[in-house]
Amino acid sequence: MIQTKLSVNINKIATLRNSRGGNIPNVLQAAIDCQRFGAQGITVHPRPDERHIRYSDVREIAPIITTEFNIEGYPSERFLSLIEEVKPHQVTLVPDPPGVLTSNAGWDTYAHLDFLKQVIERIKKTGARVSLFVETNEEDIKGAAEAGADRIELYTEEYARGFLRDPENAVAPYAVCAEIAQSLGLGVNAGHDLNLENLRYFVAEVPYLLEVSIGHALISDALYYGLENTIQMYLRQIALAAEGNGLSR
Repeated sequence: MIQTKLSVNINKIATLRNSRGGNIPNVLQAAIDCQRFGAQGITVHPRPDERHIRYSDVREIAPIITTEFNIEGYPSERFLSLIEEVKPHQVTLVPDPPGVLTSNAGWDTYAHLDFLKQVIERIKKTGARVSLFVETNEEDIKGAAEAGADRIELYTEEYARGFLRDPENAVAPYAVCAEIAQSLGLGVNAGHDLNLENLRYFVAEVPYLLEVSIGHALISDALYYGLENTIQMYLRQIALAAEGNGLSR
């Protein structure tokens, strides 16, 4: 049975730090603590304006990661040079334009196929696994495989929006896409707007799910529950999903 891993995105901790200047909260310590509290991965997404995670943060965090280090971002030359320098375990490529607030679309993989092939080949020389951020579109998943990706990350905002109204219909396209990805030899990750309310059902219903990357909701919950307790709460939802019956409490 596949054990879905939890990767904690610490961008929002850096956002809080940057709002005041200085080094409170300490992003490096947060990464260390997330690992210590049970997270099986740390995710960061440095953007060109460095409004949250800075490139210098990435360089400081990389040597202390003992679980899995996942760096997300648009494959600009600066980003690719950073990847070649720090050599993370996984690189998740997103099609973000420079000024976007948060990732809000997946790759049109066939429209960018030649570009993605070149980028993925370059990244793989570092030894990193490559994941492409995609929506629930069969052609985009096929394109990800053709481009040479190792995994896809399913963009789950639509699931999160539909979950409270109709969880079964909301999750169905993701389960189908996970099956397609598996048939093409691609691993399956997921992320965006997953939280304590909808995570358990998603993990229970989507097969072959290797990893979920969660940031905004988890860090927000930590304001109320504390970081250690919150990470354990998310891990508990994943564990309950593995036992089946994803909607029961």
